[in-house]
Amino acid sequence: MMEEETKNVLVSLLADAADYIEYGYSSSKTKIGVTVYGSEHGVDEIIRGVQLALSRDADLKVILIGSSGTDNLDGVPAKHDVEAHAVMEKMLDAGELDAAVTMHYSFPLGTATIGRVVTPAKGKEMFITTTTGTADTDRVKALIKNAIYGIATAKACGRKDPTVGILNLDGASQAEKSLQQLQRGGYPFTFAQSDRADGGTLMRGNDLLQGIADVMVTDSLTGNVLMKMLSAFNTGGSYEALGYGYGPGLSQDVEKIICIVSRASGAPVIAGAIEYAARSVRGNLLALVKEEFAAASKAGLQDILSAIKVNTRQETEEIVPPPLKAVTGEIIGIDILEIESAVASLWQEKLYAESGMGCSGPVIKVAEEDIEAAVAILQSNSFI
Repeated sequence: MMEEETKNVLVSLLADAADYIEYGYSSSKTKIGVTVYGSEHGVDEIIRGVQLALSRDADLKVILIGSSGTDNLDGVPAKHDVEAHAVMEKMLDAGELDAAVTMHYSFPLGTATIGRVVTPAKGKEMFITTTTGTADTDRVKALIKNAIYGIATAKACGRKDPTVGILNLDGASQAEKSLQQLQRGGYPFTFAQSDRADGGTLMRGNDLLQGIADVMVTDSLTGNVLMKMLSAFNTGGSYEALGYGYGPGLSQDVEKIICIVSRASGAPVIAGAIEYAARSVRGNLLALVKEEFAAASKAGLQDILSAIKVNTRQETEEIVPPPLKAVTGEIIGIDILEIESAVASLWQEKLYAESGMGCSGPVIKVAEEDIEAAVAILQSNSFI
C-alpha cells in the first residue's frame, strides 16, 4: 500500500514538472506587489483585478501593499502612497518581490515606460514606446532609445523579431534616419511597413488602429494619450477596460521592474498589468535591455546620438549639486526640454533638487520644506 502511495506521489510530481517545462513556468511562483492607493475606482476594484490575474495564472503570488490583506491575499501595511512606494522599493531590493504594479509613481529622468495595448481594428497586441517618463530630454534621442526599449520588451513577451514602426510626428523622420543608420551598422531589427498605399516606415493613425507594428515608437506624452484612448475608448474615458497598462519603467540602469497603471485603470487593466509584470520577469526583461543596448552600441549608437545636437538653455555639467536630501515634494509645470536647466538653477541657489517624470509629465522633486523657496527660484528664472 505504501509503495502504491509513493508511486502516485511520484507520478503527480512528474506531471507537474512536465507542465512547468511545457508552459515555461518556474517551480517557484512569480511574486508581484500591487499598491492599493490612488485608484479612482477604489481599493475593491484593485483587488478584483488581482483576483482576475490569479484566476488566469496559478504560478502567480500577489502581495497587496497598503492593505492588511484579504482571506486569500497577503498584505503589507502602509499609511499612504509615499509609504507604500517606499515599502514596495524595499521589498524589491530585498528580493521579496520579483516586480510591482503601482500608480502615480515618479521615475528618475532617463526612465520611460513601455505600454501594451490591444488595438481596436483587428484585436492585435501592440507595444507603445513610451507612455510615461522620458528616455532623454532631447526628443529625437528619446525616440531612438524608445525603439530599443520597445524591442527588448516585445522580445521579453515572446516576440522573437518584433517589427518597429515610428508614429509620424515631430522628430520621426530624423529618428527614422538614425535607426536606419543603426541598422546598417549591424543592429538587427525589422521595420514595419505602413498599410497605406504609399507604404513606408512612418506610421499613420490607420496603422496605429490596426496594430501594423509590434512596437510603435512615439514620445511619452503622445504615448500617454494613446494609452488612455485605446484603453478607454468604449467606456467614455472614465474607466480603462482594455490592455495591460503603461508598462515597466526602463533605462539602462534600472534594476527593478515597476509597472505603471493609471488611476482610471479598471480591474481588467490591473489584471493585465500584473500579467505584463510577470511576463517581464519570466522573459528576463532587464537582461534583454542590456543585451539590446550592447548590440546597438556595437553598431554605432553612441556616435549616432552624439551627432544629434541638443538644444538646452544652459550648460549644467559644471554645476555641483548641494548635499543630498530626501525629496518627497513635487513641482510640476516645467517643460521637459528645460527640466535639467531648472534643476541646475536650484542647485546654484544651494537648494537640493532632482528631476523626474510623473504620470502627468515632468516634475522637479525637492524636500517638502523647500517647496516654497524652490517655486520662487523657478518663477524668477521663468521656468514656471
